[in-house]
Amino acid sequence: MRADARKNRDHLLAVAGAAIAEQGVDVSLRDIARRAEVGLATLLRHFPTREALLDALLRTSFDELTTKADELEKWSSPEDALVSWLRDCVVCATEYRGVTTLMAAAIEDTDSALHDSCVAMRAAGAHLLVRAQEVGTARTDLDGTDLFALVAALSWLGDQPALAPRTDHLFDVVASAILASAGSSDAGRGRPPQNVS
Repeated sequence: MRADARKNRDHLLAVAGAAIAEQGVDVSLRDIARRAEVGLATLLRHFPTREALLDALLRTSFDELTTKADELEKWSSPEDALVSWLRDCVVCATEYRGVTTLMAAAIEDTDSALHDSCVAMRAAGAHLLVRAQEVGTARTDLDGTDLFALVAALSWLGDQPALAPRTDHLFDVVASAILASAGSSDAGRGRPPQNVS
């Protein structure tokens, strides 16, 4: 890609990111083009569909979360790695309004441009969860799908203006519920996760 084309593409992504953070994933493509001071045809030349635009915005973040899981596994305790990754995942999912619905749909839709990234991200979190379960620091009645659902729930809170200030507190509550304690480990004893991906 030529330098000027790359610059134009990066500008469109920056404008689109700001618009989606403000108005959500259903923001009008025409509105994004207007904000970027280009014609709709120019936007569509770079990103022919809404999903192509969202894929360009989100794929890098999702792939970074997958890579981060590997790094955390090498340098952190299983408990710390799981909680740190979970927090980063929630932050990523709340960067753009409405993205949690998109993520959940992409997991199920093999034709989605985001499917592979979302599946890899969920698997990375599931691996960290299993690692923590194996050393007894996470409850055993959760699997990767449960973890992904908890990320979605916490991210949804971040999208609600009245509830957003509670997100950090509720993250801590959820994280402590995932980690094994006397009560939680008893609750999960003898019930291995049904699905770790």
